[in-house]
Amino acid sequence: MIYKSADDWRNAPRKKVLLFGMSGLGKTHVSNLLRDSGDWFHYSVDYRIGTRYMGEHIADNAKSEAMKVPFLRELLMTDSIYIGSNITFNNLAPLSAYLGKPGNPEQGGVPFAEYLRRQEQHHAAEVSALLDTAPFIDRAHDLYGYDNFVCDTGGSICEVVDPNNPDDPVLNSLADNTLMVWIKGSDAHADELARRFDKAPKPMYYQADFLTSRWDQYLSESQLAEDQVDPNAFVRWTYSAALAHRQPLYQAMSKWGVTVTAEEVAKIKSAADFDDLIARAIERTEPTE
Repeated sequence: MIYKSADDWRNAPRKKVLLFGMSGLGKTHVSNLLRDSGDWFHYSVDYRIGTRYMGEHIADNAKSEAMKVPFLRELLMTDSIYIGSNITFNNLAPLSAYLGKPGNPEQGGVPFAEYLRRQEQHHAAEVSALLDTAPFIDRAHDLYGYDNFVCDTGGSICEVVDPNNPDDPVLNSLADNTLMVWIKGSDAHADELARRFDKAPKPMYYQADFLTSRWDQYLSESQLAEDQVDPNAFVRWTYSAALAHRQPLYQAMSKWGVTVTAEEVAKIKSAADFDDLIARAIERTEPTE
């Protein structure tokens, strides 16, 4: 780890951390809190994905839909209107909408092959955005004068790295430049996240093998053709299995840094609270003689 002890962390002139874990456990909340303190630069991986690497895909998809409407088609063809994504740190809906859900087109679904193509685009974009962390640390310091840096990752980080490979290029880059912090949720948190997802299902990124296996199983059990699948029903059915699939990956990633609990994170009210929590996490990780 780049901080060898709690004192090393507390006395560091530049604090650089990366938060990872399931969506909904406080990564963005803490990142916003640190940014609002005025001393931290907030790098959002999902925002970087949606702007730098998938912005054109998102905009082109919206334009494609608009071109189906004669009134909007004429305006687009004459450059009379502009269609773009208004993605923000706290509103990633344009990215989610582009990823979409497979199934019945009359219910907003996309063909499974197209769904996989967009998933692969996201995979490449996420890897690139994660590798941008190191140069953004320098950019935040040299251009904007921030000594402290927090990388706010998406829940799918565990899907695009191999935590059991000591030579994984993404994890090596991240661990060499930041203190990786796993926000660990409990079974109760997983149940609550599943309940929220069931209420408002949203598109997500999954590993292709996992996704294809779930899709094939769903078609077999439901006895439905691809274009008959309710997109929301499929992603709801997949979500709990996805959480179970990701948990051991997060666990393996924790060996690259330190672990805090979602309960601990929920108590953070200031940047000083965050400093204290990370110091305690490092102390728990320090080897004992």
